[in-house]
Amino acid sequence: MRTNLSVLFFLKKPKNYRQGNPCFIYLRITVDSVRSEMSTGRSCDPEYWNSKSGKVVGNREEIRTINAYLEKMRVDIFAIYTLMTVENLEITSESIKCRYLGKEEKSHTLLEAIKVHNEKMDALVEKEEYAKGTLKRFEVLERHIKDYLNVSYGKNDINVKNIDHSFIDGFDHFLHVNKENDTNTANKHLKNLKKIVSICRRYKWITTDPFFGHVLKSKPVHREYLTSDELQKITKRKFSTERLSRVRDFFLFSCYTGLSYADVQKLRPSDIGIGVDGERWIFAYRKKTDTRAAIPLLPIATDILDRYHDHPYCANNDRALPISSNQKMNEYLIEIAALCGINKILGNRIAKRTFATTVTLMNGVPIESVSKMLGHTNIRTTQLYAKVLDVKVSRDMAPLKKKYTEKDDISEAS
Repeated sequence: MRTNLSVLFFLKKPKNYRQGNPCFIYLRITVDSVRSEMSTGRSCDPEYWNSKSGKVVGNREEIRTINAYLEKMRVDIFAIYTLMTVENLEITSESIKCRYLGKEEKSHTLLEAIKVHNEKMDALVEKEEYAKGTLKRFEVLERHIKDYLNVSYGKNDINVKNIDHSFIDGFDHFLHVNKENDTNTANKHLKNLKKIVSICRRYKWITTDPFFGHVLKSKPVHREYLTSDELQKITKRKFSTERLSRVRDFFLFSCYTGLSYADVQKLRPSDIGIGVDGERWIFAYRKKTDTRAAIPLLPIATDILDRYHDHPYCANNDRALPISSNQKMNEYLIEIAALCGINKILGNRIAKRTFATTVTLMNGVPIESVSKMLGHTNIRTTQLYAKVLDVKVSRDMAPLKKKYTEKDDISEAS
């Protein structure tokens, strides 16, 4: 790859500089707008320095010696540049500088970059700025990269500068074949790898983007939600155990508010207030996006809140509902689905989709309002829910079909 090299000599004055004192002469190497600087070990009086030519002005022997030394440095830098070009090495301002000084440029590895990222994210998880699930995905990426390097390269790690299109395409193929990932799952790992590569570029561990021109194409996903009949089955079902009744209530609360498990878990009584219509609303910030959500409470959601108002857990922990662990919730929801005769995997995602589709959009709530209640930062995210509603499309088109049918009848009568 062709690079642009420039060499510049300049004076660097110290902060406490006094007029008449000599200043050190520095060399600046610039490759593709990225700089590296070092001292030449020489100095001169600023009065005799020509910044345009990068030389000391004068004919004294001392001055001629300095200028000859600077010119030799310039020639050596260009010689190193030429040699590295012939050797087909990656050329950076730092690599030229290190080679001139006889030092090895510090190299960084891919697993090192992932480890640095994960350690920082782990600290932010403790401060609740990231979810544990987000960190877990990068830990899975780390394991997949280790396996890929071992299988495809016979190595335990790789220099980040060696990541190229071939490496990325190979990893994509490895995820599909060896890890049996579908296209969308593989793309998620590649997006996480792309984030790691972006961090390497920001740290200037690499200067090029190996993902440039690499397009991730996702496949459409069938997004399941509960129909009105299925929702009623769960609502009306009587359970013999309190644990199933409680989990059912929490699931229904998400179906009728659109709140995620994390949002329901942290919901406090103080987050319930009176809205502009004089009715009870939820006013809270989404944990995932930190966006404000204002949700009018439907009667069934209000009943659920009132049902657990005096629960000991709620009173002792300042919570609106006594939520058990997400893992236990999912286990019990499998049991609830079987008892209700619903052949779908119940969980928080299907609850949110049910709120967006069956509860709101299918009942004529504008998509802008649904987007705001769900805490989406982009309405295109909400539009993903709207795409699954063939029933609503049919309902929306019914008046138009009736209108054209009436026109046809009038035409035939005339």
